[in-house]
Amino acid sequence: MGGPLSPVSLSAVLLLLSGGSCSGKDYVLTDVGGLGRVFDGIGGLSGGGATSRLLVNYEEPYRSQILDFLFKPNFGASLHILKVEIGGDAQTTDGTEPSHMHYENDENYFRGYEWWLMKEAKKRNPNITLIGLPWAFPGWVGRGKNWPYDHPDVTVSYVVNWILGAKQYHDLDIQYVGVCTDPRLTRVHLRF
Repeated sequence: MGGPLSPVSLSAVLLLLSGGSCSGKDYVLTDVGGLGRVFDGIGGLSGGGATSRLLVNYEEPYRSQILDFLFKPNFGASLHILKVEIGGDAQTTDGTEPSHMHYENDENYFRGYEWWLMKEAKKRNPNITLIGLPWAFPGWVGRGKNWPYDHPDVTVSYVVNWILGAKQYHDLDIQYVGVCTDPRLTRVHLRF
């Protein structure tokens, strides 16, 4: 009986010692200092070569039911945002997303499944926000090095081509593009 108090017992003792109530100031919401941040919505991520890769091969009606649960407004998850990986022909997390440009003069905007997923999301929610994010780049973007940011003109062109291809070939408007997932990226690299 003389052992240490459990966390629950200790919490009860502290609550009793404090008078059993929480004393504090009221928290007042105000917009005096400005409106602050805006809630853009709840989003999902497709990338890393695995998160939604198998979905395209699910049998109907299961595939459509899952897509409805994910993207249909006021139903299921009702996602407002979809961020997809801009494929780079490289092992990222769990797999490889194909690039729209295997090499500099090669453009094919039908490789991979992310185009399909974005179109399915838009079909269910025309107002969904689409975001692209490169996890990796083909070797030619870095001119033979595993660091594409030493050649910002090439890197920017590669990403812009993906955005333009999304519109031209799939009628998809990409609202935002992330820079990369590499923590070594600095402000110097963002000047492009």
